[in-house]
Parts: sequence; structure tokens; C-alpha cells
Amino acid sequence: MTTKFSFNRKLKRTNKRRSPSRNFRSRQGATFWQSLKQAVGRLSPSWQACLPLASIIVLLWGVAAVAQSPPPAFPEDVTDLAQQNRIALDTMWVVVAAILVIFMNAGFGMLETGFCRQKNAVNILSKNLIVFALATVAFWAIGFGLMFGDGTDFVGMNGFFLAGPDNSPAMEDAYEGVFSSLSWTGVPLAAKFLFQVAFAGTAATIVSGAVAERIKFVDFLIFSLLLVGIAYPITGHWVWGGGWLGNMGFKDFAGSTVVHSVGGWAALTGAYFLGPRLGKYQEGRPSALPGHNMSIATLGCLILWIGWFGFNPGSTMAVNMQIAHIAVTTNIAAATGGIAATIVAWVYLGKPDLSMIINGILAGLVAITAGCDGVSVIGAAIIGAIGGVLVVFSVTFFDRMQIDDPVGATSVHLVNGAWGTFAVGLFNIDAGLFYTGGVQLLGTQLLGIATIGLMTVLVSTIFWVVLKSTLGIRVEAEEELKGLDISEHGMEAYSGFLKDTGGMPRG
Repeated sequence: MTTKFSFNRKLKRTNKRRSPSRNFRSRQGATFWQSLKQAVGRLSPSWQACLPLASIIVLLWGVAAVAQSPPPAFPEDVTDLAQQNRIALDTMWVVVAAILVIFMNAGFGMLETGFCRQKNAVNILSKNLIVFALATVAFWAIGFGLMFGDGTDFVGMNGFFLAGPDNSPAMEDAYEGVFSSLSWTGVPLAAKFLFQVAFAGTAATIVSGAVAERIKFVDFLIFSLLLVGIAYPITGHWVWGGGWLGNMGFKDFAGSTVVHSVGGWAALTGAYFLGPRLGKYQEGRPSALPGHNMSIATLGCLILWIGWFGFNPGSTMAVNMQIAHIAVTTNIAAATGGIAATIVAWVYLGKPDLSMIINGILAGLVAITAGCDGVSVIGAAIIGAIGGVLVVFSVTFFDRMQIDDPVGATSVHLVNGAWGTFAVGLFNIDAGLFYTGGVQLLGTQLLGIATIGLMTVLVSTIFWVVLKSTLGIRVEAEEELKGLDISEHGMEAYSGFLKDTGGMPRG
């Protein structure tokens, strides 16, 4: 007697023998997986290491793919024409300011490229271009929620992928837009995100200059994702997201510490772990490796100067009378920073070095960023001038320490970010030492500088050590000598020049 089970088993065997199409599909499937395995095996270890990260992003993307309707032009309960105009005007100002800050990426790209050698121009431009794309996705997916979401005094716990309302208690009424609620009175969450993601991209771009001309491209990309997605937003939450430093009264209006010092600390750790470029230090003394195009470096500086009028005045997040004062303090600090750096370099180095003039202007801009809203114009001039002096001595100090920073990013952003934040405790009209005689704000500023610095160094060190021990963060010596344009990208920035012959034209 044949059971149903044995009959089904015989039928399956018969069908398997009689179904060539099924056998073909099986062989086709096996061939596909073998081909896929071979393709993955041909990838370098660096790209293989990126596959798990890419899989995680795809999975998260699927979770985030929830239908979200765009917000209405105005909430239903906002029917007053004057209130609607105010909301529209504030939103437009924030978006325009965000665009100015995003355009600063062009300034960073030109500045860094001009300060470095021509054989690495494509690599530097590629990093500056892709880093903002990476920062946008990382900050949208993770960073914005960690920085501005509800949570603890240490970190935000919601708002990932811009889901939910905008809860930013540190930003007052003008900063409290809500993406889908019908009761908001300030700028919407979408405008706030666009402005903040521009800041996040700036923090990552700062690192690019300090590690230029010897870092592997893939390692820089991974570090940028980790910095913008995790490290930067956590310390940012402490100040701007309702965290413990903000609650203590720490003042950093537009990010001398939150943005610039964080990027500077990350840059310093990266330069340390990478080591100096080949030929930079000979017999313990620094050797000049001059940039190849000071014209575009100067243009980059001017673009950054203009972009800073979005960076600082835009941080009002509303159209008000403060904008003009902030613009003036920003401009005067840049001017005095450039003048002071020129004079000091002329006296100290013997020549009015153009690179020092450029970095002096940027030092003044970084230094005034923390206190641009609360200092007088005279105070801003002093803050900028001191920043210009500091940057000259800082560049030479790091050179003596054999920390190779091709563009001076650490001196501009770290040193002057800390100085500008400290200066708030001295020059702030309402609570500064020089106006009130009180030291409470000064102590709070010092605490913020120290704790954010320690946190950033700790997390950045972990990131760099892990990358160095797994993928290796530095290119091979032969690749470095040839230039990263050829070794990493297979192309030249200036067609017709050989990178390994010092730029002699072909033929």
C-alpha cells in the first residue's frame, strides 16, 4: 500500500528528473551567488568593510519610508495675515542663511585645494564635495534627533529622520517650529533642519584640511559619517538641544565651540594619528611644502567671509533688529583678525605671508562666532585682533610639535573657537567680567570648552584607532609621493601634468 507521503516523495523525485527548466533555474541561482561572491572577493578590504554599513543604511531607510505629508502653508489656527507674513519672512531668512552656509563648502574646497599641492587637488575637492552629501544623510537619519530630540541632559532620544515635533527648549520662541502641529508660531522644522545640517557639514569639512594629502579616501568618509552622526550632535545637544551646559548658562550663539572647536579637536586627533606628510620634517625641523594655487585659496577665503553672514546673523532664526548688529560684529572681527595676523607675520616671520592673512581673517570670524550677538563693536574688534595674533603663533607652535596641518585648520578652528568662547565670559555686555565684574559666566565658559573638548577627543580617538587598526588610515608611501589624485581617483586636476615629476608639463 502506497501512502500519501511516499507518493508525494516519488512525485517530487519524478518532477525533479522531468523538469529541465527547474534544474536550469537552480543552476542559474547557484551561478548568480557564485558570481556575487567572486565580485565581492575582488573588492579591496576597504570596500568590503563598507558593505555592512551600507546594509544597515538600507535597512534603516526601509524603516523610515513611511508616508509623510508635507505641512500646510500655514497652520489652520494661524489666520491673521500679519502673523502669516512674519512666519513666512522668518522662514525665508533661515533658508537663505542656510544656503549661504552651505555655499561655504565651496570656500573650504578652494581654500584647502589652494593651500595643498596640485597632485592632491582632485582628492581634496572630492572630499569637500561628498562630505556635505554624507553629512546631510547622517544628520537627517541620526544626528538631528540626537542633537535636538527629547531625551536626557546628555543626548536626544527621538526625532530621527525628522519624525515628530521640533522640541528645542534652548532656542526660545523663534526657534520652536513644529513640522506637523497646528500650533507653531516660529520657523518650521524643515527650515531649522536645513540650517543645522549646514552647520554639521561645516564641522566635518574642518577635518578635511588637517588630514589632507595622506589619508585614505574611504577612511575620511567613514570618519565623517561617525562625526556628524554621533560625536557632533551629542555635544551639540549639551548646548543647543536643552542639555546640561545650556541649562547652566553656557553661551555659544553660533558655534565657536559647538561647531568649530569640535571640528578642530577631531582634526587635531586625525593629524596626530596620521603623522606628518613625507618630507614635511627633516632632522626635526619643519620644511615648507607650499600650496600650489594661492589665487583660489584667496577666493575661498572671500567666499567663507561672505558665507559667515549666514552663519552668524542667520542664527537669530528670525528677522529682527539683532541681524544688523551681528553682521557688523562679524565683519569687524574678520577685518581686525586679518590686519593683526598681517602685522604679526610681518614682524615675526619677516614677510606679510598671504596664508597668514587668510587664516587671520578666518580666525577673527571663528572667534566672534560665539559672542557676536552679545558683545559691542569695540569688543568684537578686540576679539578678532587677538584671534589674528593667536593664529600666527599657533601655526608655528603645531609645526614645532610636528603636528602636520597643511591648511592651519587646527589653529583657526580649534584655538580660536576656544578663544572666542572664552571671550564671551570677558566681553559679554550683560554678564561678562569686563562689564559686571562677575566670574560666573567665565567659569561656565571654561567648563564648556573643557568638557566638549574632552568628549570630542575621546570619541574621535576611538574612531581613528578603530579605523587605523582595521582599514589603515594612511595611503602607502608610493601613493603619497605620486599624489592622491592618481592613486585614489585615477585622474588629474590639471590635465597634462605629471604628479611624480614635480608638475613638469608633458611632451
